[in-house]
Amino acid sequence: MSSSTVVVVPPSDIRRQKWDRRFLELSNLVSTWSKDPSTQVGAVIADDARIVSVGYNGFAGAMPDVNEHYENKDEKYSRIVHAETNALLFARVDVRTFTLYSNFPPCDRCAVNIIQAGIARVVCPVVMGEAALRWRSEADRARKYFEQSGVTFVEIGGANESGSE
Repeated sequence: MSSSTVVVVPPSDIRRQKWDRRFLELSNLVSTWSKDPSTQVGAVIADDARIVSVGYNGFAGAMPDVNEHYENKDEKYSRIVHAETNALLFARVDVRTFTLYSNFPPCDRCAVNIIQAGIARVVCPVVMGEAALRWRSEADRARKYFEQSGVTFVEIGGANESGSE
């Protein structure tokens, strides 16, 4: 005879899960604004159910945003500002205690910026396949940094390969 366990999720957790899903969907939409043909990442910063800032990966505003710079990896990596960092820079309020949502797990450099800004929670999808393998070391360092700094890191099931490079 097997026994079953009933888990009752408190209403506050159900509400948080609903908003987590909504803001992850929004981060997917924001990612489509990136001109980068190989990597499209979007980020949303929210205070409970209020959007505070959004960002996507792209070149600094005053720099030429031309295809040839995206096609040359050295140029692209030198010029690109990651979605999470853009969202932090565009926020016009203190983001301490807020949540950052990203459609791709933050890299170690973005993790450092997120921690420094005082973000309390980071939510992203679980990434599988080639993208997970390619970015494993950066993602592992980011997870470690979040843990060491007391930032809650939540990965929600489901694969997203949009951050493939």
